[in-house]
Amino acid sequence: MTAPTPRRRLRHRIPTSLRRHWKLPVAFIAFVAIVATAFGATRVRPYITGDPTIISSEITENVAGTVDLFDASATHELSLDIGDAEYDDMISAYEKDGDKEWVVADVVIDGTRIDDVGVRLKGNSTLRDLQGENGEGPGGFGPPEEFELPEGFELPEGFDPAQGPPGMEGMAQVDPEDPTSLPLLIRFDKYVDGRAYQGMTELSVRPGSPVINEAMALSLTAETDQPTQRYAYTVYSVNDSATATRLVLEHPDEQYANSLFDSPGYLYKADASSRFEYVGDDQSDYADQFKEINAADSGTLQPIISFLKWMDSADEAEFDAHLADWVDVESFARYVATQNLLVNFDDMAGPGQNYYLWYDLDTKKLSVVAWDLNMAMQGDTTAGPDDTISMMGGMGPGGPPQGMPPGMPGDDGEGRGPMGGNTLKTRFLDSDAFTEIYHRAYQELSEQIYGSGLALEVLDEVAASVPTSDGLTAEALQESVDSMRSWIEERTQAQLQWIQPR
Repeated sequence: MTAPTPRRRLRHRIPTSLRRHWKLPVAFIAFVAIVATAFGATRVRPYITGDPTIISSEITENVAGTVDLFDASATHELSLDIGDAEYDDMISAYEKDGDKEWVVADVVIDGTRIDDVGVRLKGNSTLRDLQGENGEGPGGFGPPEEFELPEGFELPEGFDPAQGPPGMEGMAQVDPEDPTSLPLLIRFDKYVDGRAYQGMTELSVRPGSPVINEAMALSLTAETDQPTQRYAYTVYSVNDSATATRLVLEHPDEQYANSLFDSPGYLYKADASSRFEYVGDDQSDYADQFKEINAADSGTLQPIISFLKWMDSADEAEFDAHLADWVDVESFARYVATQNLLVNFDDMAGPGQNYYLWYDLDTKKLSVVAWDLNMAMQGDTTAGPDDTISMMGGMGPGGPPQGMPPGMPGDDGEGRGPMGGNTLKTRFLDSDAFTEIYHRAYQELSEQIYGSGLALEVLDEVAASVPTSDGLTAEALQESVDSMRSWIEERTQAQLQWIQPR
């Protein structure tokens, strides 16, 4: 039995409205309209194919809006109205102990007003600035005050401990005095059960502007037929503030999970503090590490636990011989190759542990879904397939240098280095048994992304979709686009040995 593939609607180009999910919302909205006309207040439950235990939460009110949020040919506007008391509560709760409390707000999306939505802070390292002296340096990646380099260890050229490593331009700075700078999660059904906007219950407002790199990474992931998230650029404001240009993403919810692949399965999100390791058979021991996105009431963490238990006891021969019984290795090879090609150090092995796991109920195998690509496409352009991508550039085969001092970002006291680490990715890349499949995936994707000119083509499309605002001038936008163009050209040049002659 073959492993699942993403639905073909994942493949999209920006001018054609990022059509990865177009069938679901269009069909759903049409269905809702018909039912509403014929049956008035009759409740609507989305129809989910596959395993009967995977049923989305009931949607009883689907707000259609005036235009498809992910139509890149339209200029989108998003504004939030958060009461002063609610805003202060949200900020103070995080400043005090890192709590991300929900508060009530009103939102207007492309002219459609939706009252009483839930809003909370979102993210981890980006929000460290809100904690002032209690934070961990710029973006949460700076070293502690008492940090000293051990004798004989030298930081890479260009690394400033006070500012963070080169390539960290995607780490936006946040300021509580500027609410538009904050990364936020908007939840439409937090205070009104059953409500969704265009089939989605949650949207993520990303920090920074214009974050061309993140939009590019999302688009290129989709273009290579891998699961990702739809996005839109918006002219954004909070409490009648000056406008800013912000990227808005669909946030994986139950509807997203149940429509992601053609076959049924469970979607899990890894927590930023999680470790991909076996800690026993009790599911409660993993509750703070992995969150079930769909079927939370009827699902289970057992697929992850069983795999981690096997991997914990599997020696090299067992790992090589039977990993394919547990993991869709073809899909995983493409995921790992893509993160390298996009130079994303903050993937499943990065300090943020940014990834989702998909467990397919037909094949009984796991695959990885990319998440949080804001650090991609801005690091070392010369990294090859066997180089470890890190926040301090390509470290070369074997990963970060030996003797990485404790206290460096992501270090857990067990020598895992500055990336956090992930045993599955590390063992996969270290195994000779999977070198051929990985290099083949790398070569195919290198040709598709860079050799074919796709990256430059997508850049033109992304650039055309970004609106200017009070906070983003046309000149600043063009500067970002030009910088990305140079990066792509350098990355393409470095990939020539992996690109087939044309």
